[in-house]
Amino acid sequence: MKKMTLNNICECCDGVYSGDESKLDTEVSGIAIDSRKVPTGGLFVAIRGERVDGHSYIPAAMRAGAIACLVETPQEGVDIPCILVRSTLEALRRMAAYYRQSLDVRVVGISGSVGKTSTKEMVAAVLGEQYMVHKTAGNFNNEIGLPLTVFGITEHHQVAVLEMGISNFGEMHRLAEIANPDIAIITNIGLCHLENLGSRDGVLKAKTEMFAHLREGATVILNGDDDKLAVVPPINGKKPVFYGKEKGDVFATELQLLGMEGIRMKLHMHGACRTVTIPIPGEHTAYNALAAACAGDACGMDLDAICRGLEKAKTISGRSNFIQNGKITVIDDCYNANPVSMRASIDVLSQASGRKIAVLGDMGELGIDECKLHAQVGRYVAQKQIDLLFCAGGLCKEMARAAENLPDSHTAVSYFEQKEDLLNALIPAIQSGDTILVKSSHFMQFFEIVVAF
Repeated sequence: MKKMTLNNICECCDGVYSGDESKLDTEVSGIAIDSRKVPTGGLFVAIRGERVDGHSYIPAAMRAGAIACLVETPQEGVDIPCILVRSTLEALRRMAAYYRQSLDVRVVGISGSVGKTSTKEMVAAVLGEQYMVHKTAGNFNNEIGLPLTVFGITEHHQVAVLEMGISNFGEMHRLAEIANPDIAIITNIGLCHLENLGSRDGVLKAKTEMFAHLREGATVILNGDDDKLAVVPPINGKKPVFYGKEKGDVFATELQLLGMEGIRMKLHMHGACRTVTIPIPGEHTAYNALAAACAGDACGMDLDAICRGLEKAKTISGRSNFIQNGKITVIDDCYNANPVSMRASIDVLSQASGRKIAVLGDMGELGIDECKLHAQVGRYVAQKQIDLLFCAGGLCKEMARAAENLPDSHTAVSYFEQKEDLLNALIPAIQSGDTILVKSSHFMQFFEIVVAF
């Protein structure tokens, strides 16, 4: 990380310093909340979690080379400086916001109900054609992950692509205050976190909290095919950039689905047009690509460079990641799930050759309509003529029932209360040439199914 001294940290966190005062001007080499990941010369932040108290790991952090620690309670017998704060979690955010303001870097902030991580990867691929890019690792997109991502920005980076995930009101205010985006992207407004946000209007309100923390002159990029986003008015006097199929400031035409090989489309921008082939399957990939194209345009890239970046885009583990395992194909999409992303993944599966197997688990935080929404996914599986449906979890009982009861359905349905029972039945049923989609909300831990193949 760039220059940040212990004195800077005390000032931005309202911390009380104890220890050798001659070290106040010492720069930290990095910031970590895991004692195993503290760099030599780094600051260890002791976070109190539900199961683990980081204060217990201060000795381990010292052995790893920490030069100071950030704490919530006075520490005895600690040989390195301590900075005492009311809340180390709040201090982590305040340090990240302070550090971001010290950086000469353009920040792209990405949120939305579906496609945040995939869009982040595609934006980074596009901008990487012209700039040194730092991006959110995996899904480090919450109130701990975002600050740690920001601390990874160095003087060599020109652009930071930051994913921001929320589940309640107020969270986006805290995240966007850290990121302070120059470019803001919202991918869509879907049915997610409804237990807290209530409705799609609530989701829209929570996501657009980002707008209160944009840099002066910031560009806002929105999916114009989303009915909630399409009517967003100018922000700070500046009209959003809209993207979509067939229409928008940046738009796609002649979309071709190439099965498991990806998609091809004509990309239109500022009156120019290019045909681009993107090696990621699914109709939804077009929207991720359009958002990335808008970001490239906002950063001054030309259409040819943007298309080169799109053609190099890749997925990551747990996010529509294709794994060839012998003579079967596994679509690893098990990190998270909601009704919209479920249907998008089922669409991808439906394009496969050979037998199509959907291995689905419960979707979380859907509120009072959770049973109805699981049933809708089950019917969608049957309508898409997926050959086999294996599902597990209490709510997936509704999914299985709906799939079985759809008239003229040819989908063979197997329901299990426990994931382990599902896996025991699934493995013997797999045949050469099968394509298997694995998808659920993260709490179902369906990655254990992926690693079992």
